[in-house]
Amino acid sequence: MFDRRTLLARGIAGGIVSGLASGAMLSSGAALAPKPRRAPASPAFPAGFLWGASTAPHQIEGNNTASDLWFIEHQQPTIFAEPSGDAANSLLLWERDLDLAKAIGLNCYRFGVEWARIEPEKGQFSRAMLDHYRRVIEGCHARGLAPVVTYSHFSAPRWFSAQGGWTNPESAGLFARYCTRVTQALGDAIRSVITLNEPNILLILKPMLPLPVWDMQKRTNEAAARRLGVDRFVCANVAGIEDLPALQQGLLAAHAAARAAIKAERAALPVGVSLAMLDDQAVGKGSIRDRVRGELYGAWLDLAKGDDFIGVQNYERAMWDSKGRVPPPPGGAVNWSGGEVWPGSLAGAVRHAHAVTGRPVLVSEHGVGTDADAVRAAFIPAALAGLKQVIDDGVPVLGYCHWSLIDNFEWIFGYKPKFGLASVDPVTFVRTPKPSAAVYGAIARANALTAS
Repeated sequence: MFDRRTLLARGIAGGIVSGLASGAMLSSGAALAPKPRRAPASPAFPAGFLWGASTAPHQIEGNNTASDLWFIEHQQPTIFAEPSGDAANSLLLWERDLDLAKAIGLNCYRFGVEWARIEPEKGQFSRAMLDHYRRVIEGCHARGLAPVVTYSHFSAPRWFSAQGGWTNPESAGLFARYCTRVTQALGDAIRSVITLNEPNILLILKPMLPLPVWDMQKRTNEAAARRLGVDRFVCANVAGIEDLPALQQGLLAAHAAARAAIKAERAALPVGVSLAMLDDQAVGKGSIRDRVRGELYGAWLDLAKGDDFIGVQNYERAMWDSKGRVPPPPGGAVNWSGGEVWPGSLAGAVRHAHAVTGRPVLVSEHGVGTDADAVRAAFIPAALAGLKQVIDDGVPVLGYCHWSLIDNFEWIFGYKPKFGLASVDPVTFVRTPKPSAAVYGAIARANALTAS
């Protein structure tokens, strides 16, 4: 039920380890409730609002051979259904992506720089790859796209994870060193920096995933450690359940160290972290909602109080009664795995993030995985109507970045889930906009909710 995330609980338990589940449910005819309770004060969004789409380097660039995830994609056992391979070939075809974003009508592009390309071996930094990402940033400016740059989007250099990844006490310092190099090379041209993408994701998945899934993640890392002859191999989004406390401690320290490193180079450069956030709703007397919120986001939202903004990545709601999570009501639209599609969740997640941190909010990811683009086309304006009400209520929202610009490699599920505003031909790499891109683009160009 958590779209990209609860796919894990649904899919792996049914055999994702040996192959992608094939019986995905999908409905484009069901209503995308709820509708806004009241009309917005004005259809117009604030001046300067960022209208973007998001991507991640490992998911679109292809052939990220020095990364930890590439390594574990190409082994047995592995949690991955298939390897990333060429992905969308965006390392070479990045200009197509920027042209697509501009053609849709966007004014922002959120993308990532790949640590494994920039520092493929410990202490060895690639001037050529820093220059490559400089060209991407300059390409954004040439097309009127504000570059929002993520410094770490799950993947890391293989050498980093081979020394325990974020569970290693050295990790925060190593990440800060990398952030310093990137900021020195690129910081003068970046609009905003997101240090880490969804560092709390495994906390959200912890109660959702059955133990066999955690065991497969553990065995995947153990196999990688054996191949390399090291004691521990731990990835940011592939870890054993026993790794979670040390992983969270390391990631929290890494964000604080990265923020300090970036500010030391560019004090005025806005820095934040993006969190995976449900729209947590209390149901009935004695709901455990507030306790769950503390467990899933508490430490991160406290740390984010020192940031310039908070990135919110929302895909669904969660209703909590006194015993646990309550299933959503039947009859609504569903995504490719049968999870609920509920546009109202974005507004709730944004409200909570701002209420706790006091920080402006950037919606750094929001979308729906579906082969039925009509679901996406209806989902986007319904969610944005709710977001506009949040803005009307006084919450400072900097912008909205849809996930994703193009269909891409969706981690352990390979290329089955479709989140893109455009499809990608796996042979020619031609990008073809979907009808939902026109729906979103009309809103972005107008900077306002449209009549359609």
